[in-house]
Amino acid sequence: MLCLGIEGTAHTVGVGIVDENCNILSNLTDMYEPLEGGIHPREAANHHADVLIHLVKKSLKSAGKRFEDVDLVAFSQGPGLGPCLRTVATGARALAISLEKPIMGVNHCIAHLEIGRKTTGCEDPVLLYLSGGNTQVIAFTEKRYRVLGETLDIGIGNMLDKFGREVGLSFPSGPAIEGLAEKGDKLLQLPYSVKGMDVSFSGILTAALNLHKKGEGLEDVCASLQETSFAMVTEVTERAMAHLEKNEVLLGGGVACNKRLGEMVDRMAKDRGASKFVPDPSLCVDNGAMIAWTGFLEYESGIRMTIDDTHINQRFRTDDVDVTWR
Repeated sequence: MLCLGIEGTAHTVGVGIVDENCNILSNLTDMYEPLEGGIHPREAANHHADVLIHLVKKSLKSAGKRFEDVDLVAFSQGPGLGPCLRTVATGARALAISLEKPIMGVNHCIAHLEIGRKTTGCEDPVLLYLSGGNTQVIAFTEKRYRVLGETLDIGIGNMLDKFGREVGLSFPSGPAIEGLAEKGDKLLQLPYSVKGMDVSFSGILTAALNLHKKGEGLEDVCASLQETSFAMVTEVTERAMAHLEKNEVLLGGGVACNKRLGEMVDRMAKDRGASKFVPDPSLCVDNGAMIAWTGFLEYESGIRMTIDDTHINQRFRTDDVDVTWR
């Protein structure tokens, strides 16, 4: 059985094709890059509309498959930017109708967890999910993925991108900040905003920008920004692991590609006698393969959707989904 998955929650549109064993036959992406500033939702959606058909055809060619070989179409139903979600949902509906194949809407956050769980071999992890618009600590209990902690304002990736934009770095800014941080040799004091199991990044963003404006070196500010914000999310992740008595931690989302974050979480896990898992970088960032695999899991568990069920949900909560496949 082949599932074609379409991702398009924010700046990246992706098309992936997987089989019933999660063999990834193709996984192609195309990212909208604004000329200036951050993501403009309508412009990103226009980008997705321009490239989606070509990306689907290219993905099928890369997999050595034809349209008629597709058995199931899946798409990112939310959460995300409304114009982007509507564009990929429209494309997925059109494809499913034309092929006369079933369609499945997928929760984007859960897709990160499921592709990581399958490809890394972990069984029941606590997921530290860090991306542009999302920052959550997630774990499975009582037939749902529960959010044990999350950001109270902006996602950690958005925080890094906003900082980068203000200091003149390219978008997305995470890789550039990581490179500068490696050259920093001074830890500057920044707000450490952990509130129970939740975190907040707006204060640390403002404070870091103020330090830079006052003349602190960009390398030191970047290093301090990473150390402080990563320590915050590592702390709440460890607390979740202790509370649920889990011995696996899985990283997901684009920020999970950061080497320093991986080192900090790895140290925490080893101190607890636990194991850390990280998918391949191509599966940490937004991609179609994770949508395809999660759509397959949903379909195989008995979930069915009609076209009328495929409306998008910009605020699609991780804990709104009945996890029928576990």
